[in-house]
Amino acid sequence: MSIVNNDFLILFGVLLAVVAFLYSSVGHGGASGYLALMAIFAFPVSVMKPSALLLNLFVSGISFFFYYKKDFFKPRLFYPFAITSVPAAFIGGMIPLENSFYKILLGIVLILAALRLFGFFNSKETESTKINIPLAMGIGFGIGLLSGMLGIGGGVILSPIILLLGWATLKETAAISSLFILVNSIAGLSGYFMGDKTFPTESFYLVPIAVFGGMLGAYYGSGYFSNKVLKYVLATVILLASVKLIV
Repeated sequence: MSIVNNDFLILFGVLLAVVAFLYSSVGHGGASGYLALMAIFAFPVSVMKPSALLLNLFVSGISFFFYYKKDFFKPRLFYPFAITSVPAAFIGGMIPLENSFYKILLGIVLILAALRLFGFFNSKETESTKINIPLAMGIGFGIGLLSGMLGIGGGVILSPIILLLGWATLKETAAISSLFILVNSIAGLSGYFMGDKTFPTESFYLVPIAVFGGMLGAYYGSGYFSNKVLKYVLATVILLASVKLIV
């Protein structure tokens, strides 16, 4: 049985490519955007989480590749978060959430994602503060656990935190977030499968679409591309989806 009504399949595919394009341009895998779309198109909860993590693997990996080539990746800023987030994401992936609670929690995270796209957390654009490793490890654990539970990579939460604390520039944050999303998505999917869950095979049909959008977004985003209007449109869609989930 198709996970999307055939009448809306083309529209969903186009929107999926746009989401992948926009998120990869800022170093994100796009899970919050994919989840927002799936919520709007009435995907079952059992399909949303694994599908978002699968698409995250590909798009975040592509995004990291482009940002790494531009020499924006700083390992010393990445490891403190990843050390604790990966095992936490694995544990989170094993935790089943009741549907109504999942939707409310996801709705709150989507609001944060929308605020990020609207530019509420972009005030600091240069590195000004030395990273606090114990604090970073604690942040990594919390984000990793939540990411595994919801089916997101956690970059939408990590990026504004790094920027607000002044630990990295915007481009460096994008590079860190893309790899952070990749490793957490792998851990979250591993935990998901450990819970004896079945994977929706239809999700694999979405991968080429997301990869196409992700490659374009990462290519332009790692250079000089910026399109605030499209990001605002995407943020509005995510806000609508969050209201749909919570209400």
